[in-house]
Amino acid sequence: MATITKGILGGFSGTVGTVVGANFRGKDIIRSRPKKSDRKPTEAQVLQQKKFTLVISFLQPLKAIQNQYFGVSSGVKSKVNLAASYMLNNALVVVADEPSLVYNKILITKGELAGFQNLEATPAVGRILHFTWEDNSLQGNASATDVANVVCYNEIAGTFEMYQAIATRADLAAQIILPPYLAGLDVHVWMYFNNVAQKVACNSPYLGLITLL
Repeated sequence: MATITKGILGGFSGTVGTVVGANFRGKDIIRSRPKKSDRKPTEAQVLQQKKFTLVISFLQPLKAIQNQYFGVSSGVKSKVNLAASYMLNNALVVVADEPSLVYNKILITKGELAGFQNLEATPAVGRILHFTWEDNSLQGNASATDVANVVCYNEIAGTFEMYQAIATRADLAAQIILPPYLAGLDVHVWMYFNNVAQKVACNSPYLGLITLL
């Protein structure tokens, strides 16, 4: 059953006969009702489905960050959509018809803010990661007050650990302590700056696969 939201000439949600109505990003959309098909998907279609599933599964925990700090929304394409599209086109490799992630090409954030200069990450005993970088607060649109953030991912557990606002650009150093379940394991690490107004971020550099001590 469909619900008419703005009078008989307005948009509607639900199904009427062979058409489906919905509201997407503030626009009333009408599309044809999908038909069931007994046709077996092609190998190319199966591969594309695998790619899409892999990307969406990986990005789901990052949705809040990327909805705020990944590019600029355009038309009906949200920032989260842009992040998924970027990964599908740039951060996957296919071996024997199985897609896998290329971690050093993944971007957690994408934006016009000036990034880090000579950023390094060093592990220390106690599941600690130390980060250092050089002062570039006078470079382009950088500011000494820009906020540093860290994102870590463990493939075995399939989990993210995110640390927000751990330092400012002017601090030139920061550290995090990861939870006990990651002791001795490897984590993929990214960092990013966002400005104080939380309007823009830099492209997130990948710091590598680091073994926690």
